[in-house]
Order: sequence, then C-alpha cells, then structure tokens
Amino acid sequence: MFSTCKNALVFKDENICVRIEPCGKDALRVRARLDESFGVRDYALLPQAEVACKINISEKCAEIANGKARAVIEESGKLSFYNENGKLLLEEYYVPKPLKKKGKEFLSRGDGKYRINLRFLANEGEKIFGMGQYQQPFLDVKGATLELAHRNSQASVPFYISNRGYGFIYHMPSIGEVSFGKNITTWKAEMGEEIDYIIISGDAPSEILEKYMALTGKPPMMPEYAMGFWQSKLRYWCQEDLLSVAREYYKRKIPLSVIVCDFFHWPNQGDFKFDKNYFPDPEGMVKELNDMGTELMVSVWPTVDFNSENYREMEDKGYLIKNHRGRRNHMDCVSPAVFYDATNPEAGEFVWSKAKENYYKHGIKIFWLDEAEPEYEFYDYDNHIYHLGDCLEVGNIYPQKYAENFYNGMAREGQENILNLIRCAWLGSQKYGALVWSGDIAPTFEALGCQVRAGLNMAMSGIPWWTTDIGGFDGGTNDDPKFRQLIARWFEYAAFSPVLRMHGCRDPWFETFPEGGEPTSGGGKFGYGAPNEIWSYGEECEQIFTKYIFIRERLKPYIKELMAEAHETGTPPMRPLFYDFPSDTKAWGINDEYMFGGDLLVAPIINENELSRQVYLPSSKDAWINVWTGEGYTGGQTVEVDAPIDKIPLFIRNGGKLNRNIFIGE
Repeated sequence: MFSTCKNALVFKDENICVRIEPCGKDALRVRARLDESFGVRDYALLPQAEVACKINISEKCAEIANGKARAVIEESGKLSFYNENGKLLLEEYYVPKPLKKKGKEFLSRGDGKYRINLRFLANEGEKIFGMGQYQQPFLDVKGATLELAHRNSQASVPFYISNRGYGFIYHMPSIGEVSFGKNITTWKAEMGEEIDYIIISGDAPSEILEKYMALTGKPPMMPEYAMGFWQSKLRYWCQEDLLSVAREYYKRKIPLSVIVCDFFHWPNQGDFKFDKNYFPDPEGMVKELNDMGTELMVSVWPTVDFNSENYREMEDKGYLIKNHRGRRNHMDCVSPAVFYDATNPEAGEFVWSKAKENYYKHGIKIFWLDEAEPEYEFYDYDNHIYHLGDCLEVGNIYPQKYAENFYNGMAREGQENILNLIRCAWLGSQKYGALVWSGDIAPTFEALGCQVRAGLNMAMSGIPWWTTDIGGFDGGTNDDPKFRQLIARWFEYAAFSPVLRMHGCRDPWFETFPEGGEPTSGGGKFGYGAPNEIWSYGEECEQIFTKYIFIRERLKPYIKELMAEAHETGTPPMRPLFYDFPSDTKAWGINDEYMFGGDLLVAPIINENELSRQVYLPSSKDAWINVWTGEGYTGGQTVEVDAPIDKIPLFIRNGGKLNRNIFIGE
C-alpha cells in the first residue's frame, strides 16, 4: 500500500496510484492516476533541484515532509496537509459511509480518457485570492464558481493564495470548473488521465508567491521604454496616420514610450506582414519613431485566412488547429480564418520566422499577441484538436505556448528584457515576457471596478505584468461628459499600474478612409474608430492625462525598482493591501485599494460622480501621508478623502522612498 520511489512517497491500492514528492521549497506535489505510468508532465514547472525530504511509513498511514509542508495519507487514500507547526492547511474530502465519496474521482469517458473530480473540505473563514482574471467585482473568490477556460477578457490561471498560509497550484491545463463552496471545494476536469496539484506552505502571502514564482518562472526585467506612456487606438489605418500622432506628441513635448500599429495592417490574416499599400516603409517608420524616443508595437493575430499566402503550407504541414467535426472555420472577422497551433513547436517556429522577416528585421522589438485565448467564433472546446492533445485536455496551455514561441524567437536573436502584450495567460506565462491586458471590456464604471479586482487577482496568480484598456474597449464618445469623467478616472488609476496604456475603439466608427485607400485590398478591409489621443477629450481631460503622464515619468526610478523586484523575486508591482500587511486582518477584506510597490497606497475612484471616498490605511509603524494635502495619518483607521476629478486618492509612507514632490511637481 505504502512505499517509496526515489524521493517520493507512493500509495497504491486496487483503485488508484498516488505519488507525493517534494517540489521546490516548502512544497509538495501530488499526482494520481489509475495506473503507475507517471510520465513527465511539467506543463508550467521549471526543472527543480532535488530536495531532501522526510518520509515515515506506518501500518495505517504514511507522511512526507518538505520543509514547512507536510502531507499525511491514510490507508483509505485520503490526504491532509499541514504546516511545520502542525496547523491543518487543507484536507481532501472523504466520506466512506454512507456516501462512499472520495476526494479523487475518475469517471470514464469511453475514449480512454476520464472526467476527473478533485474535492477538498472547505475551511470556515478562509479567503482565497488569485485564479487569474474574471470579469466580476470580487477580489476574494471564496464562494465563487469559476470556469477553467479562456475567453476574451477571461484568463484562467489556476493558482491561489489562502489566508490559511498556503498556496495551491492546479497543474492541469484541462477545460473544467472550480467551485469554492461553503462545504466543499471541487475541481472538475472535462478530460484527462492524471490529477496533478501542488501545495506550498508559507508564513506570508509574499513568501508563498515567491516560492510559486521559483517553481514556474519569474518575468524578465521590464525594458525601461515600457515604463512610460503607451498610445493606441482602433486603429491607425496607414503609416502617415500613425506617424502624425507620434509627431504631435513630440511637438507637444509629451513623452511617448510606445505607439501601437493594431490589427488589419496586413494583406490577409496569417500573412504576418505589412500591407505595403498602407505601410510602404516600415523601416523608415520605425526609425522616425525611434528618433522621437518611441518604440513601435505591432499586432499579430494567430489567425490564418484561407486566402493567406501561408495557408496552404501551414495546412499541409499540420500547423493549424484541427476539428473533430464540421468545417474548420474558427473565427470569422472580415473573412473566415483558422488558428495556428501554438502547441506545435514547428508551427511556432514557422510563425516566428514570418514575424522575424517582416517585422523584427525592421527594428520592431515588441509585439501585441492578440486573440490569445484563442477566441473561437463558438467556444466549442470539445471540437478542437491540438498538437499536444484534445482541447478539453490541454486547451488552457495555448496562450502560454503562444507567448513562448515569440519569446524564444526573440531570445535567439539576442534580445534581452523581452516584453510582449498578450490577451491571455496560464501558469508560467510570466517567464515568457507576457504583459497581459484584460481584453475587450465595457466602457463603464462597473467595468472599471471589475478591472481593479481582476488586476490584483492576476498579480496573486503570478502574473506581475498587467494592464487594461483605459476607458474600456468598445464604445465611448469623445464629447460625452459622462465618458470623459470615466476615462479621466480610468487614466488616473492606470497611471499606477504596471503599464499605462491608452487604447479603445471610440465612437463613431469610420468605414471609409479620409484620403485614398482601396477598401477591398488588405488593410482597407477594416474600418477604424474615432480619435483616442489625450487631446481628443477636451481641455480638462487633456490636462489630467498630461499631469499623470508626467507623474509617471517622475516615478520611473521607483517603477524601475519595482520591476527589478518582480524580475528577481516575482513580487508584483501592484498587489492587494494584505500582501504588504498580512498581520492586519482588516486589510484582507479590502478589495478596492492596493499597493503600488511597498510605499504607495492607491485608492481608485470607481463610482460615477464620486468626489470623495473612504480609504482604509493599514496598520503600519510609519504614518501615511496624503500626497495632495500633506496631511499625516496613523495606520489602522479609515479616513474620508476628497477626490476632485483631477485627483485620485494617494498615500505614501512617511520616511519611505517617495516624497510628495513627485506627485505635485514641485
């Protein structure tokens, strides 16, 4: 029943085989199958040095300990986890009589695969943070049911941190669901052969997250050019259109770090190149931008149009995602297209080779990897077949592989500090330079509130680089006073996120171009939205935007330190209050404030017409200073703070790395 195999504890009966082994520091990995054919399935894990562990076997139970983490498995197969002080962290659900229910369950699908259920007893008073990005107003996801699948604006990153002192990695890329119920936590996988999860024990959230990042990888150092202001809209329709905007920023002496050439700058999806009718001189465009201190980011979609010059070759070589049934038409945007199979290394090499030849050689060193879920026309996960296996079994790994394909290609060219914007992520995406943004969200205050929570949960999921479309994506009119209020508040919030990025499809929509252009060819097949530059929303908004761009510039030395910390330890720049103040029990319940680094507390305005708000100041030995008024406050209290339209409530720690002059410009 109990045995050892190298550095692992093994349990086996007539129904199941369970393998428990150390995995990095203070962590235990559990794998279970119906047979003993454990292979290498390190979907997100880095190679780890062998760790010494302690294994004790008795007649009715066995235990294994790795530093602060200890697991006990009973003769029934039930597993329980403890920290080094004997505190129970988590235990599998097991009721032998009369329910005859177990924590691990394999249900045959009839195709050699299984539907898998994994159950744990719920803990009263537990709070759970992480799990990726979901469009909901909750930071604590205890009590929530979450789909384990990617969609536009939804990223399933199945890692969480508990206030009970542990982290949990669900190391399975299967499509499924998790329910953090009042009585039971249930993980469901639609298809698989093996259960695979990891428990990390730690005394503080920062300790747990850093151990997780050591297992799955830390981000590169963010390039300094990415720390400033990014300009984007849907879309700059030609080279001159894009350059004219960059020139205007330069003329106004407003620093512009990155400008974006969005989608449908190509002849066909899958050509992975500029349409020369609209972008005749990419190299000259990049040079002029670089001379003004601006980098060009170019959008790449994983879609391949049936009319693409690359379609036939990619189909013949098996580089495209296949279907179980029906016509292979994965997405219909302007024209039908199929997604390339990012889980196929050869397909990844092919796509990178095209991007290298048609973009990278012109000096473009940052890409926008859009549609990364991928965004199927219909989310029929059971219909798609990847190189790595059926979508139901491995589909959630797609955005990680998409990021890896470009990261590896750029690294081979000798580029360092690689960063690419991408619309989705999974476990380990951060090590491939993934800057995730929150997708095509609505232009509403409700959506803004959801982004505050989504960004913080992404941080607690091990994705330190995250951003959002300022003002929301689809909609919003330049001269609408309500929208101007929204975009001003959103911009103020975004100034204190990992990346400050203006983007959105503003009304009205233009189908024809102001001059020239053939609407039936390449880049002319798709229209574009209204202006979305900082001067597009009236004088008051322009002044607010400019004010925060220059605050961001003055914060750059501080931001650079935060990005170095993320690179070296995995600590996210933007994090919930409890991350820095774990002993403050009230901090664990605050979901609309956050720390931007260890010295700046940010309290966004997320309600319409709100000109003041209550701000909780965590318990701290240092006083909190209101950056706008200079008033000092002791921690552990809630204060009422004025918030006129041009001021987001901000507090710095007295005696910390920041001073008020950065914010008030004196």
